[in-house]
Amino acid sequence: MLLRTLPTLLILLFSASFVGAEELRVKAGGDELARVLQKAQAGDVLRLLPGVHFGPIFVEKSLTIDGSGKAAIQGNGQGSVITVSAPDVTLEGLIISGSGSAGQTKDAGIALEKSATNALVIGNRLIGNLIGVNLQGAKGALVEGNIIEGRQDHRMNARGNGVYLWDSPGARIIGNDIRWGRDGIFANVSSGNEFSGNRFRDLRFAVHYMYVHDSVVSDNVSLGNHLGYAIMNSNNVRVEGNVSRGDRDHGIMMNYTNDSEIINNRIEQVSEKCLFIYNAHKNLFEGNLFSGCGIGVHFTAGSERNQLAGNSFISNRVQVQYAGTRWVDWSENGRGNYWSDHPGFDLNGDGIADAPYRPNDAMDQMLWRQPAARLLLGSPAVQLIRWSQSTFPALLPGGVMDSAPLMKPVVPEIISWKEIQ
Repeated sequence: MLLRTLPTLLILLFSASFVGAEELRVKAGGDELARVLQKAQAGDVLRLLPGVHFGPIFVEKSLTIDGSGKAAIQGNGQGSVITVSAPDVTLEGLIISGSGSAGQTKDAGIALEKSATNALVIGNRLIGNLIGVNLQGAKGALVEGNIIEGRQDHRMNARGNGVYLWDSPGARIIGNDIRWGRDGIFANVSSGNEFSGNRFRDLRFAVHYMYVHDSVVSDNVSLGNHLGYAIMNSNNVRVEGNVSRGDRDHGIMMNYTNDSEIINNRIEQVSEKCLFIYNAHKNLFEGNLFSGCGIGVHFTAGSERNQLAGNSFISNRVQVQYAGTRWVDWSENGRGNYWSDHPGFDLNGDGIADAPYRPNDAMDQMLWRQPAARLLLGSPAVQLIRWSQSTFPALLPGGVMDSAPLMKPVVPEIISWKEIQ
């Protein structure tokens, strides 16, 4: 009986602590906000009136601060503008600026400490801070619908991240618009996170994972960044329904990442590589479009037991770059990938080309190992080698083969982020 009534007692005790909750209107200017925070009680709602409220401020009670989109909190250029140490705090509709610039102290517009569990950061504008939102061990946070514009006055690697997570399990970063700064979202040593529906522009990495497990990256848009989605040293990550368009180095990079799913993404017009797989094992790549890149997929460093089927490789300058001595078949259960440069026929009409696709020959592999050999590309000897290998496939040295190439492309439908272009 005691075990049954204990949850009810806990709920009653928790509710009792908010019996005297009030709604407090806070005038702009001076130290009014700090003064009201001192006297506020758990459960109170602070309604900030339009204008500039001065920080930094420290939220040590479970309450709500709401600026209705018209109230600004401005820091003094040192430390974080808002530091939260209490659980169940909501920050909503605020315009936040004026953090410090010290990377070692991770100065931020909003800093959520380890004790700030279940924080809600919703619909704010964070402008010109070193880090937009900094989660340091805060569990169960929701950061949703914010506009985060980082610093532009430092070189890119010296700027802060839009959202930074360290050991913050269960955090959800949803529907934010993140621009400038260093990385859009940088997550380190965490698990059970969800990063969905965000837009990233003018950054180094859109999403940067380091030692982040059992998490989801979905329905995001990366436009014109140095790199789209960097998934590194992580296991059991689902990367689904994302767009990388016009990024510079890689659309998706898998580095020491295992047992993950990369499905139904659109990677387009990346200057270097749509997909880079480096020492990554037992991953599934399915339903993705890799189009208009310098290299469709660069596959290296002994990556093993990856499945690549049902993808489309369209109009990449080099479809596949892989130098190996054994054959790797990129098809599963009689179904491979679509290759825009494969002149195959389908005489029985089953949607599978009658001849396998081999993207690289011995000369390709020689050029990757010895770039100076490009001087010989036009020589009769090189042309003879290539003709011989195309005529007698047994002479090929190993590498990627698709034994069941598709005749029609697979193009994933993406629910576009607002104003994607």
